[in-house]
Amino acid sequence: MRLLHTSDWHIGRTFHGHSTLDALRGVLLELAEAVRREQVDVVLVAGDVFDSATPAAAAFELFEEAVLAIRSAGASVVMTSGNHDSAARLGHQAPFAAAGGVHVRTRADALDRPVELADEHGTVDVFGIPFLEPLLVGGRTHAEALQRAMGRVHAAVRDRGNRAVVLAHCFASAGVVPQAAGGERDITAGGLDVVPSAVFDGTDDAPISYVALGHLHSRMRLAEHVRYAGAPLHYSFGETSPLRGAWLVDLDAGGLAEVRWLDLSVPRRLTEIVGALDDLLVDRALADREQDWIQAVLTDPVRQQDAMAKLRRRFPFVARLEHRPEGVRPADARSYGERTAGLPDAQLIAGFLEHVRAGAGPSAAETRLVSEVLTAVQAAERAA
Repeated sequence: MRLLHTSDWHIGRTFHGHSTLDALRGVLLELAEAVRREQVDVVLVAGDVFDSATPAAAAFELFEEAVLAIRSAGASVVMTSGNHDSAARLGHQAPFAAAGGVHVRTRADALDRPVELADEHGTVDVFGIPFLEPLLVGGRTHAEALQRAMGRVHAAVRDRGNRAVVLAHCFASAGVVPQAAGGERDITAGGLDVVPSAVFDGTDDAPISYVALGHLHSRMRLAEHVRYAGAPLHYSFGETSPLRGAWLVDLDAGGLAEVRWLDLSVPRRLTEIVGALDDLLVDRALADREQDWIQAVLTDPVRQQDAMAKLRRRFPFVARLEHRPEGVRPADARSYGERTAGLPDAQLIAGFLEHVRAGAGPSAAETRLVSEVLTAVQAAERAA
């Protein structure tokens, strides 16, 4: 049996205010073509199908289009809800969808009841663990909730004796979760606390062939059988991995046989450009970056007027602008009151101008003007 592991579609999410629906449509339809080309039997979607608990109509339309394309390409679909999804909305009419080969698992009370799939070697049980809110399922942390869920899965695997695949949406780590002296430390990513990847290890009498994880947006291998596929699109400049894609997972009679990466197109690259505004507008080395998503870091000593509008004439997809002037002194840790206590008015004004101009103080003409105004004010106060 051949599986394709994907996750975190986040249908409806914007990229710094820009719609991603058209770009995501292209990538998901490309994924459906890969299903046909690679002869995939099952597509696994490990949570965060939508970006919102209340998706817009256009998001639902893209969801339907993508799932129908995958089904038309010949694969069944198994998906679970993530922390961004509404389990009730995503799971609405799940029994009817299952009759059409789309299995949506959103109920915590059913996580040990697998989707049963078959190949020439027998049955493969796919256990879908939806996002688990610890307070609702028992346990103080997400790690405890996943530990209990996997206990139920292991019991089902022992009873059934089939090859087993698990989907889960969590922040898993292969390392040791740090502990603070005297208690647990609050370690979170996107609102989820850390789950040790060992939670997903099988046992001799309850082996787990593959674990398809969702939540982190870059691909990651925690163990040979435990992996993140990442999101099919870049959704922030913090997602530094340039690769977007999915894992192709082959099962044989004994369980996991092979895992290989399937690249998907990146509709628009992420690029950071750094320099003075005027230089960036004419730098020939940036010619092949003009259609990228741009994060611009301007190093001009003074903030430039209409910098975003000027950049967009050359880089139409500038999404983020930061002013980071060169040669500026490190920020003073003292409060404003502490820094300005006892300073004369002229120096206060000069300091204000230096602050708003990111390091550039008043010019000689401005200093003379401030002096003249302060002298006049003082004269008026004396005469009153």
